[in-house]
This record gives sequence, structure tokens and C-alpha cells, in this order.
Amino acid sequence: MELVAGNPGPGGYGAILMYGNNVKEISGGEKSTTNNRMELMAAIVSLETLKESCIVTLYSDSAYLVNAYNQNWIENWKKNNWKNTGKQDVKNRDLWERLEKQTSIHEVTFVKVKGHSDNEFNNRCDKLAVEESKKFI
Repeated sequence: MELVAGNPGPGGYGAILMYGNNVKEISGGEKSTTNNRMELMAAIVSLETLKESCIVTLYSDSAYLVNAYNQNWIENWKKNNWKNTGKQDVKNRDLWERLEKQTSIHEVTFVKVKGHSDNEFNNRCDKLAVEESKKFI
């Protein structure tokens, strides 16, 4: 989950890692960023936090993130030397490559959830993201 006050602008992300009865919240932010960069950072930092290779179900309200994997955009971008279907450079390539490193370590299933709804975990991630973004305003 992310929040950016203006786009680009100050932003934050939040994530919750759960395994059995263990729960860990992580969050961070940047002074000048975009909502898509914060969505990617939530996923990247979550996976980088894991200490060993894991089977992961990653829930996100970001269609940008989830569709990149579930609709094979990422594979097409790599095949096309990080160009999109319009032959433009893929935005946030640095973060996509960082995420790709993690998806080669972990077996990740991406699941889209509706943002700003009744999902308690997504709402908590949103709150964490807001708290982080306020540090830069």
C-alpha cells in the first residue's frame, strides 16, 4: 500500500508480513516519489525482509504491480529490452529489476485486492503509508 501527497511528492508505503502467528509491520517513504514507486517498494522491501526462500502470496491494491506479473507484462518488458508496447522505456525499471531479483528467490503469487475497502490488512497498510508520508511533508 502507498500514499503520495502529489505525484510526484512525499510518499510512503506500508506492508504486513504474516506467517502462522507471527506478524511484522514494515514501512518507509521518500521525500519525492510516485505512487507506483511506493507500491513497488512495499513489495520489494517485504520480500527482501524474508530470511530464506519462501512461498509467498503477495496481496496488493496496485493493478500496476499485480498485472505486471499476472498478465506477463514483466516478461514482455524483459524480452523487449525493458521497452513497453509503445516502444517507450519502462518506468521504474530500477525497482522492477530489484523486484525481479526477489521473485527469482521466492515463489510469489500476486493477488489484487480492492483498495480503500473493508480489507483490514490493506487499511492498516494504508495507515502505515500515510504515517510515513507525513514525515516528509
